[in-house]
Amino acid sequence: MSELTHFDAHGQAHMVDVGAKPATRRVAVATGRILMAPATLALVASGSAAKGDVLGVARIAAIQGAKRTSELVPLCHPIPLTRVAVDFGIDAAASAVTCSATAETVGPTGVEMEALTAVQVGLLTIYDMCKAADRGMVITDVQLQEKHGGKSGSWVRGEG
Repeated sequence: MSELTHFDAHGQAHMVDVGAKPATRRVAVATGRILMAPATLALVASGSAAKGDVLGVARIAAIQGAKRTSELVPLCHPIPLTRVAVDFGIDAAASAVTCSATAETVGPTGVEMEALTAVQVGLLTIYDMCKAADRGMVITDVQLQEKHGGKSGSWVRGEG
């Protein structure tokens, strides 16, 4: 396992110096889901929830979350994102909404945290908008699926 890069030689937390790293195109994809009661899923799928278009609002929130990642995660660099795409799916068999977020930049550091934050904020927004109908919802399985670019190249879940 690699050393943890957010600690200096004395064990103190620090922001990693990426100043000498070349700017490359970097992409990350993260996914997650929120489990809910079937009646709640029906409200979300129909767009008839009391607060309106749940997935439309959650998509905008997820994009905003990606853009503000460095304000939420203390040692993340502020990154000029070139693209954030968020997709939701209805999984009726699991009574869940799935979320996939893709973040992209051209820069000296990756966008994994931005993709992961987008998923979390999108799913939290669904929870917030539906909690009056279902406080038992569960956000689960938030994970990085793939990342591309930079010195370490590509990584895809399940490929080692």
